[in-house]
Amino acid sequence: MKQYGAEFIGTFWLVLGGCGSAVLAAAFPGVGIGLHGVSLAFGLTVLTMAYAIGHISGCHLNPAVSIGLWAGGRFPANKLLPYILAQVFGGIVAGGVLYLIASGKAGFELAGGFASNGYAEHSPGAYSMQAALITEVVMTMMFLIVIMGATDRRAPQGFAPIAIGLALTLIHLISIPVTNTSVNPARSTGVALYVGGWAIQQLWLFWVAPIIGAVIGALTYKAIAVEQG
Repeated sequence: MKQYGAEFIGTFWLVLGGCGSAVLAAAFPGVGIGLHGVSLAFGLTVLTMAYAIGHISGCHLNPAVSIGLWAGGRFPANKLLPYILAQVFGGIVAGGVLYLIASGKAGFELAGGFASNGYAEHSPGAYSMQAALITEVVMTMMFLIVIMGATDRRAPQGFAPIAIGLALTLIHLISIPVTNTSVNPARSTGVALYVGGWAIQQLWLFWVAPIIGAVIGALTYKAIAVEQG
């Protein structure tokens, strides 16, 4: 239960910190943090939580990561569902807290997107569904390769959170214009439920693509990282 609680808290922080930066601070007049700041915010949530709870739960914060680590032989199948439920619930609660904060400003409207992920007319750059699918698969694949490599027992110890946090920052710098960056079904679900409509209709892609990418990434790393006899 301590592990599941840690995953709930960690995912709560990821969604509140990352999506909160997008909703509350990205376009703040005069000092808005923009794409670069939001990208860094997502990376910082993972970096800080990895040091805070990595020794408790492994700090997955992401159903795709948990599934990928299982596929790569790093995580037991019997913990998959509880981890995923804890992560999704953490994301939803964070979305609720963010809504309570954001709605305290006059003129707030969920129609602005509420940091939801989307494609076609709901993509920040109006990218197609195909482009969004490819982006989410490839970005999550690379994320898993970094995660598995940085946490390999042969890697320098103590630096994994930095590598993983910077990888997530880079992923956002690349893909915010395409999908608003998911690579994490819990992050996507946590805000989409409050937006409803199109965000729910397109949510399938932000479950399917990250999971596919995570499995490919984990199996790729497993293949290249085999120790020679």
